[in-house]
Amino acid sequence: MDLKQLTYFVTVIKEGTISGAARKLNLSQPPLSTQMKLLEEEFGCVLFERGSRKIQLTEAGQLLYERAVTMLELSEVTKKELLDYRNGLTGALRLGVVSSVGCSLLPEWVSAFHSEFPAIRFELYEANTYQLLEQLRSNLIELAIVRTPFHGEEFACTTLRHEPMLVVGTEACFSDVRGSAGSNLPDSADTSGILLRDTISLQALSRLPLIIYRRWEAPLREAFAREGLSPSCFCMNDDARTSVYWADAGLGVGIVPASSRPLLRNPQTRVYEISDSGLFTSISVVHNKNAYLSTIARRFLTHLVTIQPSSPPAENASLDPAALCPAASPAIQRIL
Repeated sequence: MDLKQLTYFVTVIKEGTISGAARKLNLSQPPLSTQMKLLEEEFGCVLFERGSRKIQLTEAGQLLYERAVTMLELSEVTKKELLDYRNGLTGALRLGVVSSVGCSLLPEWVSAFHSEFPAIRFELYEANTYQLLEQLRSNLIELAIVRTPFHGEEFACTTLRHEPMLVVGTEACFSDVRGSAGSNLPDSADTSGILLRDTISLQALSRLPLIIYRRWEAPLREAFAREGLSPSCFCMNDDARTSVYWADAGLGVGIVPASSRPLLRNPQTRVYEISDSGLFTSISVVHNKNAYLSTIARRFLTHLVTIQPSSPPAENASLDPAALCPAASPAIQRIL
């Protein structure tokens, strides 16, 4: 048995007939039939039943088919690894990223990497965290930059940074709570820029029309419930950028991650920290533990970790339970 025979066998099964496989492989039918008979003689059992329409695998044939697919995939992975080693760092990195990072932090991260490795190209897949995890499972991408929380024991996860959740909205949206109990908002706005580093409480937030990214609905409601409060949700959406853009347009008050702040364009938009919630999110890079990670992906992962500012883990993190991002920092040590 060799890899060529296994390739023939897998092609026969996928095509359903020896004649169809012969056309696929650009072979004549008799030599291909001979190779299948040699396999059966070597193992001493019938691998498939030859029918008038389509072959049917026997139990032994099903076992060999599953093993053959795995061995052929491993062969291709090994070839790729050796080509990486021989050719150096060239080619494309298949990278997934959530929108709130892709349009804010990622360009800066990639710029530094591109300066060091100009021959590497990027195939970028932009989606939400759950969609990116599915793409990792199907090996469509090698790495994904996502936000917590999420579940996924099959992934190696390295936390890049923690960031607080901020409250954003135009001046008019905060008029009902300005100067009231539970708010440290000043009586008059600072018009020097879009960032005004004052705080707002959950009590004050519960009285405002909130714009919330759907993935954060449950943790946010839990934070309000612990204070005996019920939030008023004006808009629930599926993209963190929507929360930013709607709040920037004066439609309501968005609760967004700190890194999305550069997306704000309206000079009347104010940004506040939440004084009493401990709400924050983490940006993490994940990959499939059981998939091949190319030299390019390993280098980029090392680069991402190296350039992050050092910061202590946040405490009382209702948006980031440790169990939702398994094997955080040690993951990178296992793949290099």
